[in-house]
Amino acid sequence: MSNEIGSAAPVTLKRTLHLWDLIIIGIVIIQPIAPMGIYGVISNVARGHVVTTILIAMVAMLFTAVSYGKMARAYPSAGSAYTYVGQEIHPSLGYVTGWAMLMDYILNPLICTVICSKLTQNILPGVPYWALATAYAVGFTVLNLRAVKTSARINDVLAAGMSIVVVVFFAFVIRFVWGLHEYGAGFFWQPFYNPQTFSFGGVFRGTSIAVLTYIGFDAISTFSEEVENPRRNIMLATVLVCVITGVLASLEVYAAQLVWGSSAFPPDKVESAFPLVAFRAGGFFLFHLLNFTVLIANIGSGMGSQLGASRLLYGMGRSNGIPKKFFGAIDPKNHIPRNNVIFVGALALTGAFLISYERGAELLNFGALIAFMGVNAAAFTRYYLRAKEKHWTDLVSPVLGFLICFFIWLNLSPAAQIAGGIWMVIGIAYGAVKTKGFQSDLVKFDVPAENE
Repeated sequence: MSNEIGSAAPVTLKRTLHLWDLIIIGIVIIQPIAPMGIYGVISNVARGHVVTTILIAMVAMLFTAVSYGKMARAYPSAGSAYTYVGQEIHPSLGYVTGWAMLMDYILNPLICTVICSKLTQNILPGVPYWALATAYAVGFTVLNLRAVKTSARINDVLAAGMSIVVVVFFAFVIRFVWGLHEYGAGFFWQPFYNPQTFSFGGVFRGTSIAVLTYIGFDAISTFSEEVENPRRNIMLATVLVCVITGVLASLEVYAAQLVWGSSAFPPDKVESAFPLVAFRAGGFFLFHLLNFTVLIANIGSGMGSQLGASRLLYGMGRSNGIPKKFFGAIDPKNHIPRNNVIFVGALALTGAFLISYERGAELLNFGALIAFMGVNAAAFTRYYLRAKEKHWTDLVSPVLGFLICFFIWLNLSPAAQIAGGIWMVIGIAYGAVKTKGFQSDLVKFDVPAENE
């Protein structure tokens, strides 16, 4: 009898998710209004060619999505770029990838603090920016210290509400365009290509920012142990989420460009660009509806990203990669990494006064694109270099994904390249010292499970 009990199968995750479940999860993570926050930044940089940058970025993300899907087959429970690179290429490169991703995690709460403050000024114009930035950074921190967590059901409701707002916006744009007396030559084509304002440099620089629209699609790979037929559905869902996001984002910014054209937004209003477009198309009602929707989305993103960053720091701290006494500590009452939540909140508050939303977005993409290049390189190594049977698709897809991401990465602004480069130098130097020239075990960048 005891043998039978001892030989019982261990409890595992249940495979209940279908393909469309994964697609919905991916869309909820990315958000149906993904391009609205960065619309003004891209429009000013690309001189009105936002839809073109969104589509170019989608091509890069599609190749990378295929690589993520393939790597999820090999590492169904890990699902992280630094694991893929560290296992398939070299642990040192995995560490470099993880360090780049750490910058993403830390910067996300920062740029959410900035844009939430700017959007709130549209509602409360008399409140100074410093007061709002302080309120949001402190608010995110206090709520996360109380272990306040948004449920998946609330996220679903928010995503549905955002989708309805998008439909309302399209309806107002159609009415606006219908009411124009004349369109002029090439009116409906100009959002893709306006010869008076087009420049390759501007479009490629805009594309390096537009990548932010797709950030989050890689999270689908973390559901590998809970989905039916993961070898097929993980890759298919990741690719389809990129396509759906790209199409929806392109339609949103295309509609906005029909209303606004290629005119530049005032420097102090780039974070509020989409609500300004909404005001032109539908007056105060649509302005406040879009402003409130983007604000709520970024409040949720700010809180979630701060908690995610604190957990990543805890994963590094508990492995003694960074000072364990501070970063590896857990609050005994709420069971959260309290020190890390406060630390990330302090960085967000400080950075909100030092870094613009545009620069923060570019720095975030600096790390994300390094991670994407790493995943493409890992997929190429595993499925082409080491494979017994070599297929041309396993060569072309990751190589194109790597090269396109690298080209987009090169088109980040010089300031973002310098700041990101300094971050990487610090990380590599720290890792070299910590591991005595990368001779011992490297720092782990694991994100602990929710029940830990």
